[in-house]
Amino acid sequence: MANQARSSKKKKKINPNGIVHIKATFNNTNITVSDEFGNVVAWATAGKAGFKGSRKNTAYAATVASEKVASEVVSMGMTTVSVRVKGPGAGRESAIRALSSAGLQVTSISDVTPLPHNGCRPKKQRRV
Repeated sequence: MANQARSSKKKKKINPNGIVHIKATFNNTNITVSDEFGNVVAWATAGKAGFKGSRKNTAYAATVASEKVASEVVSMGMTTVSVRVKGPGAGRESAIRALSSAGLQVTSISDVTPLPHNGCRPKKQRRV
């Protein structure tokens, strides 16, 4: 069994339209590409791209992760995406720029950061 040749994974053909979800936190940036129904096609993070520690929350790390995931979905056949950005992190704009420069046509950008309508009591003040 150990000597069997592994069959190469077949590239999936997907719908040319998709949604890119960018979650930019203070510690990392997650980029998830899904089809129109929300089924995940590909994903990447700044940590998966090889950055560790405080370098994960930089704009450059978000750019590298975006380029990786964009090249992956372009090879599957995706051409146009709408972008949904969540969070206050540094990699918001740079991730979108990297997507468009990698060959994806960005049709819309929407901010879906959750905002409380004075919900629960906030955490105590952080002392540094």
